[in-house]
Amino acid sequence: MAILDHIDKQVLTFAALRYFLDIAYRGTSFHGWQIQPNAITVQEEINRALTTLLQTETECLGSGRTDTGVHASQQIAHFDTDSELDNDQLQYKLNALLPYEISINAVRRVKDEAHARFDATSRSYEYHIHKQKNPFKAGLSYLFTRELDIEKINEATQVLLNWQNFQAFSKVHTDVKTFDCTIHQIRWQEPNDSHVFSVSANRFLRGMVRAMVGTLLEIGQNKMSISDLEMVLKSGVRSNAGRSAPPEGLFLTAVEYPKDIYLD
Repeated sequence: MAILDHIDKQVLTFAALRYFLDIAYRGTSFHGWQIQPNAITVQEEINRALTTLLQTETECLGSGRTDTGVHASQQIAHFDTDSELDNDQLQYKLNALLPYEISINAVRRVKDEAHARFDATSRSYEYHIHKQKNPFKAGLSYLFTRELDIEKINEATQVLLNWQNFQAFSKVHTDVKTFDCTIHQIRWQEPNDSHVFSVSANRFLRGMVRAMVGTLLEIGQNKMSISDLEMVLKSGVRSNAGRSAPPEGLFLTAVEYPKDIYLD
């Protein structure tokens, strides 16, 4: 029994503390979020900076993947450390080490069992489109000059709002247990000379938002009807939907968690 008590004390002594990183990045220069061989990714850059500062091999785990060229104004990732950290100092030092395309918005201590991916209750995305050539939007918005029927697009978004199974908008060969997603909010707006599509849901499938946007663009050009959209969704076949919109217009904008997950 004494040996077991000693082991329990050792486990308590070396129990890891968990922190959330609130991250923004311009995805143009990266092959997505997740680490992969022979490619520069956002996760790899953050892991390298954490390992340098904490002087021990440290890995972070994100709330989800973003593809090559996709951006984030808020991505959340967690990492573990054996030492209590100064949140502001870590934020400052990480930003000093990371490339200019990545910034840390905040560092927060969370419950030891908190999980950036599994505890997220909602995720939000925006897709940006500009109607006229603009050098200041290159890489951050999709240039699309054709006229769109916005009323018809908004009618289509209401169909999506009330749908559950989005297999038709998922990348094929995706390893998931269910294709069901609950959309909380969805809208298509026209600020100035641009379009902004925004959507929030409890979860998203791989490639889902870009497939949504591509399909809505088809509907807005009267290449697809509302009844066609319903047939596509019922079919569950990705090739029946519109092509994926290019990655440069897509932003992960918010990831939400229960308030009691945070310790500071």
